[in-house]
Amino acid sequence: MTSVAEQARSLPDQPGVYLFRNGDGRVIYVGKAKSVRKRVASHFVKTRHPGTPGHEEMVAQAEHVECVVVGSEAEALLAEQSFIKQYRPRFNVKLRDDKSYPYIGISLEEDYPRVYFTRERHRPGRAYFGPFSNAKRVRSTLDLLGKIFMFRSCTGPEPGRRSGSPCLDYYIKRCEAPCVGHISRERYRAGIDGVIDFLSGRFKAIEQDLQERMRRAAREEEFEQATLERNRLQAVRSLLERQQVVGAAGTLDAIAVALDDKEANAQVFQVRDGVLCDRQSFYLSNEVERDVGEVAAEFILQYYGGHGAIPPELVVQRELILHEDSARAALAEVLAARRGGPVQIRTAERGQMRKILELAQRNAVLALQTERLRAERRRQSRAQALEGLAQALGMETVPVRIECFDISNLGGTDTVASMVVFEGGVAKKSDYRRFTIRTIEDPARPDDFASMQETLARRLAQWERQADISPHDPAYDQSFASLPGLVVIDGGKGQLGAGMRALGRFHEQGVTVIALAKRIEEIFLPGRRAPLLLDHATAELQLLQRIRDEAHRFAITHHRIRRDRAMKRSLLDELPGIGPARKRALITHFGSPEGVLAASREELQAVPGLPPKVGRELHGLLHRIG
Repeated sequence: MTSVAEQARSLPDQPGVYLFRNGDGRVIYVGKAKSVRKRVASHFVKTRHPGTPGHEEMVAQAEHVECVVVGSEAEALLAEQSFIKQYRPRFNVKLRDDKSYPYIGISLEEDYPRVYFTRERHRPGRAYFGPFSNAKRVRSTLDLLGKIFMFRSCTGPEPGRRSGSPCLDYYIKRCEAPCVGHISRERYRAGIDGVIDFLSGRFKAIEQDLQERMRRAAREEEFEQATLERNRLQAVRSLLERQQVVGAAGTLDAIAVALDDKEANAQVFQVRDGVLCDRQSFYLSNEVERDVGEVAAEFILQYYGGHGAIPPELVVQRELILHEDSARAALAEVLAARRGGPVQIRTAERGQMRKILELAQRNAVLALQTERLRAERRRQSRAQALEGLAQALGMETVPVRIECFDISNLGGTDTVASMVVFEGGVAKKSDYRRFTIRTIEDPARPDDFASMQETLARRLAQWERQADISPHDPAYDQSFASLPGLVVIDGGKGQLGAGMRALGRFHEQGVTVIALAKRIEEIFLPGRRAPLLLDHATAELQLLQRIRDEAHRFAITHHRIRRDRAMKRSLLDELPGIGPARKRALITHFGSPEGVLAASREELQAVPGLPPKVGRELHGLLHRIG
């Protein structure tokens, strides 16, 4: 097979994006370049990346390269970000947990838009501001905005409640009750424009507007309204005075990045109209240990990818400025296109902006140090818990892999079981498995012992089956193929007895099997009459409780899904010719399955989206069924 280094010789000497794939065809790295051929070849020159194990690992895994040629470096930046979002390659710089960062959303497509906390930003017709690194600050910002601009807090595309009367927010001056027509659509929209101005950093415009509204109300002798506008103005001024940056003016973001092996932290200090209005902190993964300039460029592209307010100026570290001039110009071009206006990327040599940039850099270094200390403490705590658990249970080795099983049912219906896995004291969700119980003879009389025995017997059978399957076979399941050090059964002596009858071979392999009862957290062991009681303050019992609770949560979730699915089924699901779309049309038209059953033939023929012939056949079938 041709090596990637040899494949690089046939790549074009043009701007573009290249993708490294491993032996399984998975994209492991996406890169951009002014010359794809030269850039790909540089990855295989050892002097290009000295002392970076992550880069060496990436090169070793790469077995194929493909490229997409574009017209310019700016287009290459956009294409690279698109591919990174699509494939989420392991070796690219990316925001950690980037799917969970909070945003502020504004539903502009509605007549009376809502302003709300969200963690998604994909709905069309909506404005999103973020990402923010602190959910608590986002909620406090929304609270302040609600006091100033009095937008509605009710959910749904239309304002109001079923009762038709204003909610409490109206009476405590937190909403102007658009639900009952106390405020016009135009005036409400003006308040939403104020929210957008605030989140975009146009604080002076907001201050001037509130001052003008206060004076107008006073001139018209609407003193209650004037007092309300005065209070809003004081809230805004109080916020701005606390955060005023001496000697700073204008609107900009100061961005600093600090590196620590394969981890990185980026700090964004936001200055709006001379006010240091917010600070964001983001952790990044940097698997190939790229330098500060490259990491900063990647972060800026990702951070402003969905940002509603790109400032006209970015103040960055010298490492980004000293990066390739053409790459920096391309980055500025992409941001300018997203902003709809020019964006300048510069460093700060002196003055207040230099102090803010240095402060951002110190915060980035401190964040990495704090994160490393926390991770080390967590690792030590988990290791101590596992060692204490092994000692308490009389195990010869520390149980690196722990599996816990739980049964969930409601009156014997939809009985399911869960298997959760912890490795090294940490949940390994990719190895979680669910079981649907098959052998209950009488659903009205649930038998947790029999259900647990069936579940554990199937777990053992899967382990035996995996021994005959090649790891490269699609049927191979790594979770079932792994041998646990400890099996935890949620229950008491009865569940333990059922488990031991099913897990005889596991026990022969040295696997410890225990049961954990909820009432007073009794631990039952095979061959031991009295339960083991551990102090509730010990790390080992808390670990067992955490694993047991996770198994319970996972089982309950599966059970609810199956129960809800069963409850939503109706006679319509059994009728030939009625699929999901036609069922939805019938329910929408008649309101319920009962309404469908009571409908005449003429009414069924008149259902929108349902052919008249199907309506006639449906009526005849329903009446034959009775």
